[in-house]
Amino acid sequence: MAKIILKKGRDESLKRFHPWVFSGAIAQMVGTPAEGDLVDVYSAEGKLMACGHYQIGSIAVRVLSFCGDPRSESFWKDAIASALQMRRCAIPAGTDCYRLIHGEGDGLPGLIVDWYDGVCVMQAHSVGMFRARTRICEALREVYGEELKAVYDKSSGTAPFKAGLELIDGYLWKAEGWDRPEASVSENGHRFLVNWEEGQKTGFFLDQRENRALVERFAAGRHVLNLFCYTGGFSVYALAGGALSVESVDSSAKAISLTDRNIALNFGDSAPHVSHCEDAIDFLGNAPEGKYDLMIVDPPAFAKHRGALKNALRAYQRLNAAAISKVAPGGVVFTFSCSQVVDKETFALTVFSAAAQTERNVRILDRLCQGPDHPVSIYHPEGEYLKGLLLYVE
Repeated sequence: MAKIILKKGRDESLKRFHPWVFSGAIAQMVGTPAEGDLVDVYSAEGKLMACGHYQIGSIAVRVLSFCGDPRSESFWKDAIASALQMRRCAIPAGTDCYRLIHGEGDGLPGLIVDWYDGVCVMQAHSVGMFRARTRICEALREVYGEELKAVYDKSSGTAPFKAGLELIDGYLWKAEGWDRPEASVSENGHRFLVNWEEGQKTGFFLDQRENRALVERFAAGRHVLNLFCYTGGFSVYALAGGALSVESVDSSAKAISLTDRNIALNFGDSAPHVSHCEDAIDFLGNAPEGKYDLMIVDPPAFAKHRGALKNALRAYQRLNAAAISKVAPGGVVFTFSCSQVVDKETFALTVFSAAAQTERNVRILDRLCQGPDHPVSIYHPEGEYLKGLLLYVE
């Protein structure tokens, strides 16, 4: 077992239970761990502080435990059972899809597991988690029992390529006779088709559940534009809330096809809905002023690292200025950023700048975030990646 010894005074973050050890804090490494190996972390005074996965990069250790032993037989089962217990308190009735494991928020940095009515879809964002996927699968089977029908590993787009891993998506386990490439799941009583093999991320954006429900509350009697619609989650809720019309826009033909199927699944063929397979920014730029009085602006992450932050903020400002300028008087705009490097204060300031550019009177009705099944550890505020504003525009 390799050991990492920290520089004097560089253990303060671990005393506050922050789950990352940065490479610059390391004074000495005893042994030669491979990337993904478990390592013990000691203070300069020789006190055992934590144990976690070693990795090559600025974050040298992702902490799995400050007091327990990740090598124990029960570690994965106990961690997953604890996460499930919390979800059973947080998931509303009429919902059979949710995030089960949310990385640092559940004490398992580098691991994502989503539940779709009997199917667990996992993504490893670190070498350590990728190498532990068999044990994770076994623990999922123990915790869920017969409820679990399959475990699908979708780590090819998230695990580090540089580590020489064999990144091929596929089933780690499935029940005998079970064979479904997609599922029809329920969220707040609405139905959605989820394709974990071909869809983005794990197949559905579960983090917006509460924000979709808020759109439903505001949609009655409004003409709705859903930009970057993906598979039409916000569109379904808007129609359920009594929207007069809904238009969904996404550049992906597969996403638009699934949007249309989700609309039909919930409302048949007579819903007042039109989909557009177009670039959402171009569509908004060409939209007439005042046609829509409810807009959802939920783009993909414009900044995936700090080096892209400046350009991302300019893009968010242009996009929000266009939305605020085009929405009808008395309209509302739901605007979001899922870029982790854009904090909520910076995002709010960017939207403020966009609003000032339009010279319209804009008020904040609500500040929005990810759902409770995407918990944020109080010791790791960086986990609050989704931020949004509900704007009223005169």
